[in-house]
Amino acid sequence: MSDVDKALASQMTNIQAKTGKSLDELYAVIQQSAFTTHGTIRSFLKETLGLGHGDANTLTTFYLKSAVSPNPPPPIPDGDVLASIYHGSKAALRPLHDALMSAINDFGPFEVAPKKAYVSLRRKKQFAMIGPSTQTRVEVGLNMKDVAPTARLIALPAGGMCQYKVNISELAEVDAELLAWIRFAYDRAG
Repeated sequence: MSDVDKALASQMTNIQAKTGKSLDELYAVIQQSAFTTHGTIRSFLKETLGLGHGDANTLTTFYLKSAVSPNPPPPIPDGDVLASIYHGSKAALRPLHDALMSAINDFGPFEVAPKKAYVSLRRKKQFAMIGPSTQTRVEVGLNMKDVAPTARLIALPAGGMCQYKVNISELAEVDAELLAWIRFAYDRAG
């Protein structure tokens, strides 16, 4: 089981503990709502069960992929969460993601929270997001302040999920400079 799959299993266990409902009971609540799209189910779970956005999003994703759902999407390639993010024309980018995660794992403990198109990396708060932004590059979003942007470290508009991003398209770009920025964000997140 990959770190991402372990994180998802842990998150689903925590959702059941927070709500006091088993997975079958949660799915029944969703079914009774009659909502069928991802966004409407997620909003319903946030409002009805008081779940945060990430938990509601993950539960919705699991529900829609279940046999219980009236509209299950096609199965995830290889049964792997990352395979659903890095599939088709983006499959060649998976080694970039794996190289980043291998280096970041050396920093110490953190949570991996998979989303639909990226993974969120968290300590007490999110410090990075990693996912394919195009068919040819992976975007690393960074939450950190008081860092001067460079041609490579791109400042993002205020109010977004991250303050900076770095685009990488080859393994050589997973270098000391990028890892130092990620480490800076990691240290301040926890």
